[in-house]
Amino acid sequence: MTTPTPSPYAAGAAYIDGRYMPVSQAAIPITDWGYRRSDVTYDVVSVWQGNFFRLDDHIARFRASMNAFRFQPRESDEEIKAILHRCVALAGLRDAYIAMDCLRGRPPAGVPYHPAYARNYITAFAVPWISLLNPEVMARGAHLVVAEAVRIPARSVDPTAKNFHWADLTRGQFEAHDRGADFCVLLAEDGTVTEGPGFNIFVVSDGRIATPSSGVLEGITRRSVIELCGHLGLPIEVRPVSVDELRDADEIFLSTTAGGVMPASRIDGRIMGNDRPGPISSRVQDAFWSRRAEGWHATPVDYAAAETATSS
Repeated sequence: MTTPTPSPYAAGAAYIDGRYMPVSQAAIPITDWGYRRSDVTYDVVSVWQGNFFRLDDHIARFRASMNAFRFQPRESDEEIKAILHRCVALAGLRDAYIAMDCLRGRPPAGVPYHPAYARNYITAFAVPWISLLNPEVMARGAHLVVAEAVRIPARSVDPTAKNFHWADLTRGQFEAHDRGADFCVLLAEDGTVTEGPGFNIFVVSDGRIATPSSGVLEGITRRSVIELCGHLGLPIEVRPVSVDELRDADEIFLSTTAGGVMPASRIDGRIMGNDRPGPISSRVQDAFWSRRAEGWHATPVDYAAAETATSS
């Protein structure tokens, strides 16, 4: 019996500036400002059981981020959607993590050395599903610490536009690692809670839920949690959250595309509840995945798109 030839896209598929390729072959020039200056905006969407989740919302946020950073790629929103469908289809993934980036190149010779003259281009890739928490940590709840590093001020880098300015988050993650925790939480300069590396934060006190209103990415999963709380009859507020409220919370949970709703069980070493996800966090988490299984905000992947793709 002849052994089938493995697909070159088995590990994932990528798109760069008009070309499709296996993700292992994807590369950008090291001279581009997207690399040298972190002059990039991006977004991430998930596919679960063959369906994109809130694809239109992610594309709209991606376009808003591009506008905020003054990127003007040649691809339209509909073309970007088609690129994402094709990447997933080429990889043949039913559950996937899909990233889309817009990068600044560099000015060509003969024009001012200024970002206004640099070419902008789109990249994307689809790889098997990624979760920030492995199943063991998801079951016990994440351990969090409040970092000494503070979040980059919004007046310097707008947190509502996704960006690669992660120096503060990376510093905070090393603090968390040194203290034996899974993730850091960063505060703003005024001491209020912002977010963590790749996730929004929710605190539960006396049955009421709150999530920070400023200094954060307005996450699509965060939006979904707010909607879910309305459906479940759980009181929720979007407002400033103090660090004392975070540290004294009955429960904490996180939200992100790469993991959905993720409960926490410790903050700065303090054990919440019974050192396991709390009842409200678990209820929101269960509702999130149940609704997704029912087709909530789902867009089926066009797997036929792989048939028209070309690679190089």
